[in-house]
Amino acid sequence: MAIVTLSDVTKTYPPADKNATVVTAVDDVTLDIEKGDVFGIIGYSGAGKSTLVRLINALEPASSGSITVDGIDITRLSERELRRVRSGIGMIFQQFNLFSSKNVKANIAYPLKLAGWKKSDIDARVTELLAFVGLSDKAKAYPEQLSGGQKQRVGIARALATGPDILLADEATSALDPQTTHEVLELLKRVNEEQGVTIVVITHEMDVIQTIATKVAVMEGGRVIEQGDVFDVFSNPQNPASQRFVGTVIKGVPSPAEAASLRERHDGRLVTFSFRDGDSSQAQVFLDLANAGLGFELVYGGINDIRGRAFGHLTLAIRGTDAAIDAALSTIGAHAQVTELEGEAR
Repeated sequence: MAIVTLSDVTKTYPPADKNATVVTAVDDVTLDIEKGDVFGIIGYSGAGKSTLVRLINALEPASSGSITVDGIDITRLSERELRRVRSGIGMIFQQFNLFSSKNVKANIAYPLKLAGWKKSDIDARVTELLAFVGLSDKAKAYPEQLSGGQKQRVGIARALATGPDILLADEATSALDPQTTHEVLELLKRVNEEQGVTIVVITHEMDVIQTIATKVAVMEGGRVIEQGDVFDVFSNPQNPASQRFVGTVIKGVPSPAEAASLRERHDGRLVTFSFRDGDSSQAQVFLDLANAGLGFELVYGGINDIRGRAFGHLTLAIRGTDAAIDAALSTIGAHAQVTELEGEAR
């Protein structure tokens, strides 16, 4: 069941001056975010990602189309009614947005005070959240005394304070180093799995989507150009922009220039074997080549894993007679995708 639905949503801004054109930040977007999903929205800078997330929590009004959150069309609500909807949506930010003058406990307690909770209930909830994010010993510390990862953990705890059903994460790991990013993503996984919170992740980092998301939408020029299961989009992207994104973390079939460079360094015929979940394993391909008496070495590519499902591309330099290589490739082609790179072998 969809917890967030966008139907034909467009967001435009008036021109900066009379000679300029209207700016379309989000252009006719339709998508469903299912309850319990970790839904990634990815795109280069200026693609419309952050505008889209501001539409979901109604910090920006849509110019046209409808946005339904937990069964309520928020495009039809008054500001007072929107405040009630926003109480069910938490948000974490790239720059943490903590109050520097408040300690960790007070930062987390802030939305609870706004919601009118009793002090005893606030204290109990803050204690619970500090334990959940692993900062029980930092209750009295101030933001300036915390690392970036600790600040983001406080931001996550604050976003969860009122028990939201939806958590929006806008470039939440962009300011963090790789190890800290991994720790924060693992925490977000726990938020999703243990507390049942639907998470919408806005990012330009493909590895973030690969690590945490179940579904993904790729944006370019304000439009959603491809969406679906993360494994399907990553293992077989259809749109050129999606292919460029996937190529930042996954090496596919070498380009002609890359193939030429590989030929300068390796003997033999260059062949790429592509794998998806359920295909023949790379071990079987290697076994078939060995049984054919062929020499080979891995020169490009790799295998990736998304939630236990493997896919990827391996380019091998294969040495032997043309007849033996042709026969082996024919055998392997019956159970794996085979692409021989054009050009002369050394």
